[in-house]
Amino acid sequence: MVGDAATILATAVSGPSNITRVGEARARESLQQAVRQACAGAKIDPAQLQRSCIGAAGTGREEIANAVREIVAEVIPGKISVVGDMQIALQAAFGAAPGIMVIAGTGSIAYGRDAEGKAARAGGWGFAISDEGSAHWIGRMAVASILRQVDELGGKRIARPASELFKEISSVWRVGSAEELARVANQSADFAELLPAVVSAADAGDKLAEQVLTQAGRELAQLADIVLLKLFPEHSPSTRLALAGGVFRYAHRTRESFCEEIRAAHPHLDLNSEIVEPVHGALQLARDSV
Repeated sequence: MVGDAATILATAVSGPSNITRVGEARARESLQQAVRQACAGAKIDPAQLQRSCIGAAGTGREEIANAVREIVAEVIPGKISVVGDMQIALQAAFGAAPGIMVIAGTGSIAYGRDAEGKAARAGGWGFAISDEGSAHWIGRMAVASILRQVDELGGKRIARPASELFKEISSVWRVGSAEELARVANQSADFAELLPAVVSAADAGDKLAEQVLTQAGRELAQLADIVLLKLFPEHSPSTRLALAGGVFRYAHRTRESFCEEIRAAHPHLDLNSEIVEPVHGALQLARDSV
């Protein structure tokens, strides 16, 4: 997103840029493409940008933050700040005010700050051990659910499951049996890319898919609950919570499950169920970085 002091001039969308997941070369291609396309839309040269803010996953690690900064500096000469993706989301939702963000995209995290500026987080420890309720988690749990059902039904492992969920996933991964599904899943597969398939299967009435998406919402609510209890133990009605990420945007069962769980636990919470666009926070932080 490119803007001046008060106006959004242009936006652009490119590919993945999480260095730890896609590597530095792919991240460079995506980040620089986004910058160039947004600047083209704004009819300016990237060299004209005076201040920039990049919100990216993994930037709590100095080497990741430095790599992102160097990639962007190849096309932008001005001041560049690199912060966590949860920080730009928090800024987009609340500005400098207190509140809690729950992000569920490829990964997941709950992050917030109180009126004194104290911050707290839950989740976001990486896809192999955490990221509950994320697109990666949903894809992995969907595959695991299919294979558990194969075991429970006593079918041969090489059999082709008849579920709508298997049909949708098999069309993405191009597998024809439970055996092939397990083999692909155990070969560093991209589980996050299965989210649309799981959503489609749930929309078609597949119970396994519905259960996975519902449980994802509950998992995300648990993350939010941890941060709420750390920062706002009094459950003030003025406590605000907002949502961001593709899982909340596209998996309505997950969003509904999350909202139901968190409202049951914290009935006085000020919950905004609209999906926040974190890039607005990045633009505002860039404007503020004098």
